[in-house]
Amino acid sequence: MPVIDVPPPQFMEDEEIAIFSDAVGKFFEQHAPAKRVETWRENGQVDREFWTEAGAAGLLGMTVPVEYGGHGGDFRHDLVVLSQQAEKGVDGFAASLHNVIILPYIVRHGTEEQKKKWLPRLVSGELISAIAMTEPGAGSDLQNISTTAIKDGNGYRLNGAKTFISSGQLANFVVVVAKTDPREGAKGISLMCLETDGAEGFRRGKKLDKVGMDAADTSELFFDDVFVPGENVLGGVEGRGFYQLMGELPQERLVIAVGAMSTIERALETTVEYVKQRKAFGKTIWDFQNTQFVLADLKAKATAGKVFLNDCIAKLLRGELDVTTASIAKYWLTELQGEVVDKCLQFHGGWGYINEYAIAKMFRDSRISRIFGGSNEIMKMLIARSM
Repeated sequence: MPVIDVPPPQFMEDEEIAIFSDAVGKFFEQHAPAKRVETWRENGQVDREFWTEAGAAGLLGMTVPVEYGGHGGDFRHDLVVLSQQAEKGVDGFAASLHNVIILPYIVRHGTEEQKKKWLPRLVSGELISAIAMTEPGAGSDLQNISTTAIKDGNGYRLNGAKTFISSGQLANFVVVVAKTDPREGAKGISLMCLETDGAEGFRRGKKLDKVGMDAADTSELFFDDVFVPGENVLGGVEGRGFYQLMGELPQERLVIAVGAMSTIERALETTVEYVKQRKAFGKTIWDFQNTQFVLADLKAKATAGKVFLNDCIAKLLRGELDVTTASIAKYWLTELQGEVVDKCLQFHGGWGYINEYAIAKMFRDSRISRIFGGSNEIMKMLIARSM
């Protein structure tokens, strides 16, 4: 029996979803066994072949319409992949970034020509996507980015540097946030779609050495007078980039909240199992009242968090998830993730600080969730604006 005993929401009680979940779980067991994932951690990135394997198995582009090579599903199918990935411990595979964050930009904002050109290859795994927003001198403040894409004949010359780019080493399709009109603020931002293979002037920097998320490559990217064809401006019109970004943020932040909830559940289940076996002073750690009180408190908070998260997912499926609610979900659940993992590690004692224990990896991997997708301080600002 799971520690967080919240019944599956009605929107997930579908035979087709159950069949898909079983198939995804079997795929991860067969293609991402522990030994292969450990190799990814050692190398600091997932191997390229796994992406084509995932594409062939139907794990990429679940919500992309069938006419563009996708599977015509909805956010529930994305949730299945993410939950099975978490359950099977498939670290580093950037399914949430590729499927839930980047592909929707092309589906919702791309021209018909752009959809036909890129979506089938993104679904197959031929193209691995990344989005290049953050710069060395501009984090959450997107309006003050310095990367430019200046008109040059029938295209643009892209210049600038980006950092903290997930899938930066593997990606060969990068959506670059750039200013096509540096004189404007938000109105001067466009999303430039760059196929990096053979792109002169494009350069990958070093793979960044992170505190956690060892199997996920995070890199610097450099653009030195890179030519981008004019038809590669997302949506075909300059100046829409900031608004395209803002329109997709609720779903992106909800995905972060989903990941936080998965970690919360795994941390609690791992810790309850541990404290009921580990002995100290002649009895199990579970037998101490402090242990029971702390874990009861965490279970209560986590149960409330999961009920709230399920409501947010239901709202997203109905097209009703607003910026404020998504910000609350991202902020509150990632803060709870930090609290749960920290307290669960404490119950492991010194063993909790040893990397071979799952809780240690969760501890290191969890810290970033309060930073990416907009820091939690930004979330508080957005929430306050609604009051």
